[in-house]
Amino acid sequence: MQQQLEAERPLSLVSSVAPGQRFRRRRFWGRRIGLPYLFLSPFLLLFALFFLLPLGYALYISLFRDRLVGGTIYVGIANYQQVLHDQNFWSGVQNVLLVLLVQVPIMLVLALLFALLLDSKLLRFKTLFRVGFFLPYTIPSVIGALLWGYLYSSNIGPFRDITDFFHLPTIGFLTSQGMLPSIENIVTWQWTGYNMIIMYTALQSIPTDLYDAALVDGASGWDIARFIKIPLIRPAIIVTIVFSIIGTLQLFNEPQIMGTIAANVIQDHYTPNLYAYNLAFTNQEYNYSAAVSFALGAIAFAFSYIFMLSTNRREQR
Repeated sequence: MQQQLEAERPLSLVSSVAPGQRFRRRRFWGRRIGLPYLFLSPFLLLFALFFLLPLGYALYISLFRDRLVGGTIYVGIANYQQVLHDQNFWSGVQNVLLVLLVQVPIMLVLALLFALLLDSKLLRFKTLFRVGFFLPYTIPSVIGALLWGYLYSSNIGPFRDITDFFHLPTIGFLTSQGMLPSIENIVTWQWTGYNMIIMYTALQSIPTDLYDAALVDGASGWDIARFIKIPLIRPAIIVTIVFSIIGTLQLFNEPQIMGTIAANVIQDHYTPNLYAYNLAFTNQEYNYSAAVSFALGAIAFAFSYIFMLSTNRREQR
């Protein structure tokens, strides 16, 4: 009888302890997993409503086509096949790729030089210069484009006054040859300060002991910038490049505003984003516009992925 009680005692202890362990385990997992998702739920809800749901709907309507006879019909990937052979779309892609190859390197080099200048001891009134470089980014892009459109005008504006005063020929900012460089100038003026702040913030996180050690070894300011600062902020530079690739391929505001000033130069397909916008809100071709938008997104993803892949391979060598 006593042996039977001793054999049953551990079972009773296990049965009495198990509920407490399960409660503590549930409370542990609730705090570690449930509580973070509870705080994230407002963002996840808004993200799903205003990003995932519209994106899914756009993907859905891109698989259909409206016809005068028969209404809306399912066409599968026919809209995407049409995009592949659409010369208007590829003409816009060519324009933004020219901006990407010419404007982005100039902008990032200027941003890096400004960041290094602000981080050095050569510049006084750093706060004033930092605000001055960053100020164009705070101006809405539409207002900035309108401002530069006034400056570019061949009828009014300071550039016209200067050329008239010196009896020089009028500069063709808004011509077919000068429009793309003019847009590149606007984008450079507006986004250089933004990229500068990212790089300058990365420079501020570098320990100053490295600079002191380099100075003791006889390194110059240029040597410190070249061999210490720039390599250590390489992740920040990569981020600015990726952002610039995506932003350039989505160029819209500047050509849209310039199109109201020089409609004979900027067509409705000057950039892919402008083409998708005009397809949807001018031609009422919502299905094909959604397909154009997804094709542009695929191109942006491809360029970003190729750049990141090449960057990672260089780091592994």
